[in-house]
Amino acid sequence: MKIPDLPPFEHQPKQYDGPPAGEVLRLRKQFLNPGIFLYYKKPIMIVEGRMQYVFDETGRRYLDALAGIVTVSVGHCHPHVVEAANRQNATLQHSTTIYLHPNIAEYAEKLASKMPWNLKVCYFVNSGSEANDLALMMARAYTGNYDVIALRNSYHGGNASTMGLTSHNTWKFNVPHSFGVHHAMTPDPYRGRWGRDDPDAGKNYAADVKDLIDYGTSGQIAGFIAESIQGVGGVVVFPDGYLKHAYEHVRSAGGICIADEVQAGFGRTGTHFWGFETQDVIPDIVTMAKGIGNGCPLAAVVTTPEIAATIAKRTHFNTFGGNPVVCAQGQAVLEVIEREQLQANSLKLGTRLLDGLEKLKQKHNIIGDVRGRGLMLGIELVKDRATKEPAKAECAQVLESAREMGLLLGKGGLQGQTVRFAPPMCINQVDADFLLEVLARAFAGL
Repeated sequence: MKIPDLPPFEHQPKQYDGPPAGEVLRLRKQFLNPGIFLYYKKPIMIVEGRMQYVFDETGRRYLDALAGIVTVSVGHCHPHVVEAANRQNATLQHSTTIYLHPNIAEYAEKLASKMPWNLKVCYFVNSGSEANDLALMMARAYTGNYDVIALRNSYHGGNASTMGLTSHNTWKFNVPHSFGVHHAMTPDPYRGRWGRDDPDAGKNYAADVKDLIDYGTSGQIAGFIAESIQGVGGVVVFPDGYLKHAYEHVRSAGGICIADEVQAGFGRTGTHFWGFETQDVIPDIVTMAKGIGNGCPLAAVVTTPEIAATIAKRTHFNTFGGNPVVCAQGQAVLEVIEREQLQANSLKLGTRLLDGLEKLKQKHNIIGDVRGRGLMLGIELVKDRATKEPAKAECAQVLESAREMGLLLGKGGLQGQTVRFAPPMCINQVDADFLLEVLARAFAGL
């Protein structure tokens, strides 16, 4: 089988003169925690990146359709982002929020301008786990209630509190967590009770949130948190109306609504800048990370002035949150998204990819479902379309085959049965066609 040619790209990687991959792997096994896992039977070493591509130590180029796990939003080493970070690095690398600095204030104003309604107050942290942890605390402090509802099949982070919100046994350790957390039914139109052909699917799934409030809590809750599109769970897109009805139940019980935009935010869905907007709702708190900084340790919690005021009741501090370098980089990311119209590009190419995936599904019975919005897409593999038994090994093989052809993908779902990808939003039409060609050959080779 002839390997398809990668699209032309002018950048020439630098000559790598560091230790070989085998030596790096040896050092990693000896000095890094074994819980830090690797992809691929023969791990690859990435040493350089430029826009939608990355390069290994031999200079081989790959289309990075996973984008550093949905993190590189505007492109690896985008010149405008690099220049902004370098300029600030050469001036002042670190300050803290006990002093004034223009970057954090100007960036907060810029970020708030992207938010609807009264979501205008920012608190910067370093990761999505931190952002969701802080949002959870704010919800409880503001409402005076404790119980929280999350969703099955969700992922919200790996620290103690967000591990409790997460609903995959593969990500949960046998340590104390999940106090006060209740998990509602996954609003999954493919595997769930109500499918895409049911106009009341969203309302029906949301009824389980009301059921949990009535039978699993005191009737008064602190809040409800949901990814706008479930990422780690396998790119699960909720049926229309789900969040609208769920939010109504939550607010009737005294709770506030938290939208986890760590993966779906910043124009990736194409039709909207924020994933929650695809459900026609406005949350009370929005958490964001990953694509917010194009790879730097930056995350944020954005909420209303009233909810934000709860933090001022005690002393709260984050040493690196709002660091001047990451704020400069975050602002540069917003500027690139606007200037290069990357949201529109996500819609255009996401539609092209989804159409291609639907055609691929018609040819291969192992593809049970294709789904997604914009440049956040998933292909769920099953051994049998009737039983929907997950095809875990076959999914892993697709990733291996794609890697051999120069395409990096990800996987999701409890059994690792869903091929998922979310490339940098700067990809072009030729990249999309290459991606589809590689997938076609990978499935043909199963």
